Amino acid sequence: MELQTVTGSFFNTENAITAACDPLLLEQVLEMCGYYDNLLSKTAPVSDVWKINQSHGTPTEISEHTVKILKLALEMYDVSGGLFNIAMGPVIALWNFSNGKKEIPTQEALEKALGNIDCKQIRLSGCSVMVPGGMKIDLGGIAKGYIADRIAEYLRENSVQSALVNLGGNIITIGQKPDGTPWKIGLQVPTTERKHRDKFWSAIECTNESVVTSGSYERGFYKDNRWYHHIIDPNTGMPSDNNVLSVTVCSPSSFLADALTTPLFLLGESEGMDLADQYGVGAAYYLRDNRVVISAGMNKKFTDN
Repeated sequence: MELQTVTGSFFNTENAITAACDPLLLEQVLEMCGYYDNLLSKTAPVSDVWKINQSHGTPTEISEHTVKILKLALEMYDVSGGLFNIAMGPVIALWNFSNGKKEIPTQEALEKALGNIDCKQIRLSGCSVMVPGGMKIDLGGIAKGYIADRIAEYLRENSVQSALVNLGGNIITIGQKPDGTPWKIGLQVPTTERKHRDKFWSAIECTNESVVTSGSYERGFYKDNRWYHHIIDPNTGMPSDNNVLSVTVCSPSSFLADALTTPLFLLGESEGMDLADQYGVGAAYYLRDNRVVISAGMNKKFTDN
């Protein structure tokens, strides 16, 4: 069967699902994307996240999907020493990278926003969650991975043996390409120069695995010859200023890979590799001095072709 592709705009990004299957099945996948977008978006009034953020500290009933995402998010908060933090929404909102105004928040505003980001105060009980009053959560750093896994699961349940799901850079593959060769996922050179956005420093051969990359080049702005990017350090409220330009994680679970990229980025290559090893995933760092650091489990996946 020939590959078919559908595209759609969900989760604040462009998505493409390619599979060797009936086109009607892919239309159903797009409907799934719309369902999860409405369930997990921080701006949709019908979403679980919206209800949580408007709860003012009272328990909120949520779906089992949101429960699973919150459980892994809180686990990542613990193992990363707070670097993966779903309560950073108000801090990130101060930067407002999408409005084009290039405004740097005041220290006073950052300190106020950072005063209510302690995820240890979040309480989960069954399908109910209590988030402290004034705290606002955002699942943007983990939800796409969960959704990608659900899409792949649905395709497999419908006997799809060859597919590539791309949710704005969160990629998961099913089987191999129809010609029997592995999928090859290009790793973009981490540069803020638009004219070089189509350059890749390597590629990964991928079969039944997910590849997720976080990079400081993806969103941000220049001001006074300095690049301010969207990966914010919860300790300072400022963009991370370590030696990392991008981190790529490879895992059978896109959910896990997505959850790990931000803490691995903020931890840096030494501590980050330890965390990657702890979870048994492959990791590759592209550093500011153009060095590449690759975990042992990741190295065998690279291809020169």
